[in-house]
Amino acid sequence: MQVTVTFRHMESSDALRKYAVEKSERLVKYLFPPIEIHWALSVEKIRHTADVNITANGVTIKAQESTPDMYSAIDMALDKLEKQVKKHKEKRKDHKPHTDEPPGKTMPSAGAAAAGPRVVKKENQFVKPMSVEEAVMQMGVVENAFLVFTDSTSRNISVIYRTVGGDYGLIETRIK
Repeated sequence: MQVTVTFRHMESSDALRKYAVEKSERLVKYLFPPIEIHWALSVEKIRHTADVNITANGVTIKAQESTPDMYSAIDMALDKLEKQVKKHKEKRKDHKPHTDEPPGKTMPSAGAAAAGPRVVKKENQFVKPMSVEEAVMQMGVVENAFLVFTDSTSRNISVIYRTVGGDYGLIETRIK
């Protein structure tokens, strides 16, 4: 977690900086790394303003509070922020992708983040050399939605698939 504190229109204070950093620690349990918290503390006449921005795992959450005392402005801004962060965590928890696979059977894809699609099934297929006509006949025999094969005339890998209307589609690959 990286916390920065910026002072505007006031002298920088180690006590305020330390207070903001220590109070920020209580948000860590709700967020996923990398976490960046930026405090902007400012004074205009008698109004003390605490403005805080959090960026955690691609999500940005902001809060601002003004009071006559800087410490209470930090506390109130943090309370607002904590409510937002809790709400965000609940939304993420409620929207986990559900699969029919039992737990522990899914395979994480390389470089996949906590959110987003993931590889849940891996299948090895042998690529047999055959003509397009042979592939169509093979599709008539098997119940798969597609068949990967090496086209015997072009020597390129091709895919034949069953369309919604019962016909077949053909994907031909080309090597550059």
